[in-house]
Amino acid sequence: MLNSVKGMMLTLASTVKGLRKPVTRQYPTVPTPVQPRFMGFPALTWDGDVGEPFCTGCMVCIRNCPTQCMSASMKDNPLQQEGKSPRRKIIDYFEINLNRCILCGICVEVCNFDAIVMSHEHEMSTYQRNGDRVDLPALLKIGLKYQKETGWVPPSVLAKRKKEAEAASRARAEAPAAVGADSGEDGA
Repeated sequence: MLNSVKGMMLTLASTVKGLRKPVTRQYPTVPTPVQPRFMGFPALTWDGDVGEPFCTGCMVCIRNCPTQCMSASMKDNPLQQEGKSPRRKIIDYFEINLNRCILCGICVEVCNFDAIVMSHEHEMSTYQRNGDRVDLPALLKIGLKYQKETGWVPPSVLAKRKKEAEAASRARAEAPAAVGADSGEDGA
């Protein structure tokens, strides 16, 4: 008898609104928030200083992709000929088949130019069979969105800033020693 009353109380508590928060997320109306380290689909990054993608079309990511979901081609960079860009080659065509991508991140790891990032985009399904083939403009758009949302800075720029900061701190550390050495020589 006591167990029956406990069971009815549990049922009553779960059906009365406001006594308990829902366990499931109401997905279509309330999307799941993306965690900071979430790896979505790959995207291409944009170099705002030069006004072109970081990607040079070197094909390293394509050769190392385990599912061969990418294809690309390169062309001569017109901005390099004008002296505005350090890149001799630039990406002409780039496509990723998101149906084949397994989100492994190997393309990001092998890229020597910081051109690919794993974005936070994860809801990109379509009703067409080849609707998940994403081309260069769409990949750059996803990359720009990711760069703005996360404040992404290329790792090469971060390394350069770190090296400059270390050099400045070494210079500050050596400056008092040099001043002390100079004052010691004057008193002798």
